[in-house]
Amino acid sequence: MGFAFSNDMQLTSSAFDHDGAIPARFTGEGEDVSPQLSWSNAPEGTKGYAVICHDPDAPLISANGTYGFVHWTLYNIPGSATGLEEGTSDFTQGKNNFGKTGYNGPMPPEGHGQHKYYFWVLALDTELDLPANLSLWELLAKVEPHCLAMNRLIGTYQRG
Repeated sequence: MGFAFSNDMQLTSSAFDHDGAIPARFTGEGEDVSPQLSWSNAPEGTKGYAVICHDPDAPLISANGTYGFVHWTLYNIPGSATGLEEGTSDFTQGKNNFGKTGYNGPMPPEGHGQHKYYFWVLALDTELDLPANLSLWELLAKVEPHCLAMNRLIGTYQRG
């Protein structure tokens, strides 16, 4: 089926505006809790969701050709969901590039300037039952055939 960026499906947060600064509370310098997220206008036939947070500005390229830094992979979210509470522990958590499971927020290197953090919501045509601890790249390989649409919310953060 393939998927496409969707201007219809919207992703927002009560914590920060699109292209706005992410408050320190949601970063490695603060309480390091995941921000509240809400989505709307998912395409007809949506039966599940996945959420990711990725920092493409991180100077990291791995041997398998992936890039950036993964802060969160969350999946097995039912189609009835319309968002996530702040600091959620619901649904299935994947691995991040800190070597942990779950959410770990922005923490760019000292003096590295402002980074952009992409929070993505993916609308899926099925409710998947995937195992915990998938990496972002493993998750994307499994959901790509089921992805109806996706959209993002970008936040910024700079240390110091």
